[in-house]
Parts: sequence; structure tokens; C-alpha cells
Amino acid sequence: MNRPVTQHKRAAYPAYKPSGIEWLGEIPEYWEVKRLKFVANTVMGQSPNSDDYTFEESDRPFLQGNAEFGAENPTAKYYCETATKTAPAGSLLVSVRAPVGALNMADRCYGIGRGLCAVIPDQGSLISRFAWHTLTVTRHELWCIATGSTYEAVSADEVADMTVPIPPLTEQQAIAAFLDRETARIDTLIEKKRRQIELLQEKRSALISHAVTKGLDPNAKMKDSGIEWLGEIPEYWAIRRLKYVASINDEVLPETTDPDYEFVYVDIGSVDAAKGIVATETYRFEDAPSRARRIVRDGDTIVSTVRTYLRAIAPIRDADDNLIVSTGFAVVRPRKLDPGYLSYALRSPFFVETVVSRSTGVSYPAINAPEVGDIGVTLPPLDEQKAIAAFLDRETARNDALIEKVEKSIELLREYRTALISAAVTGKIDVRKEVV
Repeated sequence: MNRPVTQHKRAAYPAYKPSGIEWLGEIPEYWEVKRLKFVANTVMGQSPNSDDYTFEESDRPFLQGNAEFGAENPTAKYYCETATKTAPAGSLLVSVRAPVGALNMADRCYGIGRGLCAVIPDQGSLISRFAWHTLTVTRHELWCIATGSTYEAVSADEVADMTVPIPPLTEQQAIAAFLDRETARIDTLIEKKRRQIELLQEKRSALISHAVTKGLDPNAKMKDSGIEWLGEIPEYWAIRRLKYVASINDEVLPETTDPDYEFVYVDIGSVDAAKGIVATETYRFEDAPSRARRIVRDGDTIVSTVRTYLRAIAPIRDADDNLIVSTGFAVVRPRKLDPGYLSYALRSPFFVETVVSRSTGVSYPAINAPEVGDIGVTLPPLDEQKAIAAFLDRETARNDALIEKVEKSIELLREYRTALISAAVTGKIDVRKEVV
């Protein structure tokens, strides 16, 4: 069957045939479709005795699961000379536990634990780099199996049963070379755009920092704040401890709350340092986690007091009447200052880094609410607070719109990358002439 030029603006193959696999559709007429087990060996990992693990580097790095996966190659945290299951260099590492189907390629010989399965291509039938790109497409078969199970996992046999389109070896080499080149170009573009976002985020932080520590008048006379890393502030501004200009944790849900009371809940992980609240969950009181207790109101600002390295601080605006946040937040409610200004002051680098620096604990750093209340905030006159808040609302909105635009372009690049790989390894486009 003849095929027209595809949506990727690359020519299709001259003729196709049915693959017999619904999701794969038609393939070039001379390609084959095989189960992975007929073109590769699969080795299920096995975890040795925990006493045999060591952090000391040796000839046998060991991977327990996908936690050590990188963008393409893993980085071993452990070593184990007694590991009985290994993945040689050039083999594919497939996660058989959540997230099922995560992939890496072995850049050296690794011992592997039961969270991984090694796919070792038969180089006479399946080239490693072609297999790498192909499995990023065919692994959706594993997702279907894992989704239907109680415990998200798959077996080595299920990995071995994956469908693989098989072109001739020379064509595999050409497709792999094409995809290596094109995905590298796309990844470079994505990395440049990520850097754009970092710079825009830095600009946003600098805008807030300057406005809440120096004000909007470039000609204002300055004075030493008395705080080393705050530097100078306008001479008519004051610095007050937060507890003197705001209350903290005013309201909580009592344990006598109606068990059927339904509310919207925000946890620490639902707050992004730049975007604020990005996710919520709905609970009935009797089903909610015990930390879902703090009541918030419009104009409040929530400050994470646990896992403070996340810098999870967010203003509360247009909140539902039944919005509840974790007890891991300090809920700061302004008393003597503008709510908008307060939200920016609490998100300024000075305040955020003070919270982080005063936190205690290594793996789970935390600070208590009274200590948050002891941190100083700059206090301009009320009309200037409102002017600063309005200025930052406008300027950060512009900045955030630019960030959103760049994020969208990254999303589109990722979608294109995925579609390009799928089209090439399933024969929907013919890239043989594009490889020099």
C-alpha cells in the first residue's frame, strides 16, 4: 500500500503491510514484527544479602532499581561483588516496578536488583541504540499490564513479550543514528529554554527583593538596616519582627468537626516556590490526614515550616471558604500591613533564606512558628506598601507570562521528540537518506 508524505514532512516508505498489532498499525512491507524475547535476552534482577552492599567503589557497581537512573545512564550508589544478576554494557535497563517502564542504558557492567530487568540485544538481530529508541515507544505495553495490577509491577516474561518492529540491521543503524542526532538537537534546545526559565525566575526574585527592600523610588535616601545581608533600606522605613505586624496560625479545625465536613486541602508538596498553590485535594474530615487542620482566609500567606528547602510559600487569594492547609505551614495573617505587600515580603530572598538558614535537621529541616515570627520584615508606609504590591503584581504577571510561554514551547518540543521517535522506529517515516 502506498503512503503519502507524513505530518513530520518526511517521506514515507514506498509500500506497507499490516503488522497484525493494533497500536502499531502498518509497517514497511519488508520489516518484521517480533517478540522481544526472540531478538534479545532478558535477565531479571536479584537482590543479594544486604550485608554485601558497600559504598566503597569496586569493580561491580550495583543498581537496586530506577532511583539511580539518569537521563540515559545510571549512577550507582552501591557496589556489590556478590551480585549474581548483571547487565553488561550496551544492555537496556528496564524498571519492572513503579514507575514501570522507566529506561536507562548500561554504560558499563552493573549488578542489578529485583527492581530492574536487563534487556541484552542479540546484535545479529537488534542493535542496542535502535532498541533504546524502540523501547521508549513499545514500553506502553508494560504500562497497560502494570495499570491493571494491584501492585504496579511487571515480570521479566512480560518484558520479554513486548512487541518490537524489526527492520534490517543497516536500517536499524540508520534510524538510530538519525534519532541520536535529532534528539540531541531537540534536547539542546530544551536545555537552552530551561536556562531561559531560570533567568526569568532569577529576574522575578530580584524584582521582589529590590521592591521590598529598596522601594520604588530610586532617589530615596537610604540607611543601614543593621542586618548584614539585607543591606540598606529607605531611611523612613522600619524593620519589625513578623509577629508584631501579623498573627500566625489563628484558626484550626477542631477535632469535634463534623466527620462529613468536606474541604479543599493543600499539602506541602502542592505549593511551588514560584507558582504558589498548584494542586489541591478534596477530603471529608474523617478521611483526611491528621495534618489537615489549618484554616486559611483571603489575604493570608502560608509559609512551609517543614522541608523548608522546598521554599514553599504562597499567598492565599480568592480562596474557597473551606480551604484547609497542612499543619506543616505557618499561616501568616496581616494585622498592620497590606496583605499583598506581606505576601511579597515573605517571598523575598531575604525572608526565604532566613527561614532556610534557621531551620534545623538534615533530612527533614524544620522551623517552628514562633521562630518564623521572630524574623524581621521591612515596613514602608501603608500607601507605599500598596504601591509596591500593585507594581509587583503587574511586573511578576508579565514575567510569569513569559515563563509560561517558554514552558509551553518546551512541552511542544517534548511532544515532537516523542512523536519523531515513534514515527521513525515504527516505519511511519523513512529517514534512511537523512543519515550521512
